[in-house]
Amino acid sequence: MTSALEAVRNRRSWSKVTAEAPTRAELLTLLTAAGRVADHSSMRPWRVIELRGSDRERLGRAINKAVGAKGSSSKPLRAPLLLAVVATYRKSDKVPRWEQEAVASGVAHMLSLLLDEAGWGVIWRTGHYTRSKPVAKLHGLGKNEELLGWLYIGGKPPKARPGRRKAVDARRHFSRLPSAKRTEAEATELSS
Repeated sequence: MTSALEAVRNRRSWSKVTAEAPTRAELLTLLTAAGRVADHSSMRPWRVIELRGSDRERLGRAINKAVGAKGSSSKPLRAPLLLAVVATYRKSDKVPRWEQEAVASGVAHMLSLLLDEAGWGVIWRTGHYTRSKPVAKLHGLGKNEELLGWLYIGGKPPKARPGRRKAVDARRHFSRLPSAKRTEAEATELSS
């Protein structure tokens, strides 16, 4: 079995996928695990909507309506399965809105990692139309909800090339709390 570290290191976005897709039962298993992200007060401020077949064509029409175009966008047809990730905000004195959105985003990312590890190609797609009225209406969003985007899912092409993304230099994004005075040992530790 792949370790979590290996799964994260090997993750990549798949912009092109085959027509295969996971079953609803497979998705429920993975979503149950993805729902274990850190969630202050266990509010579960998220939900996921499954789009297959003609659902994707309906989304294409809503996207075009949102951008003022006629017809249907072909974007949702790029994968056989789309999972819409929705932040469902709950009233709370302890958990602010931004934190609830972070939980929903965490579920989406965790789900994408689990799908990738299970052998599926996944890419998280967004766009300015995610917050449009036609797209919100299509997804049945309530006043307390926002669409964060869709996970496009399908089979990994057999002759796919490895991802082109460069490794992250963590040192550029990692620091200590600024201090007015550091000991010589701390200064040495920071520079190495």
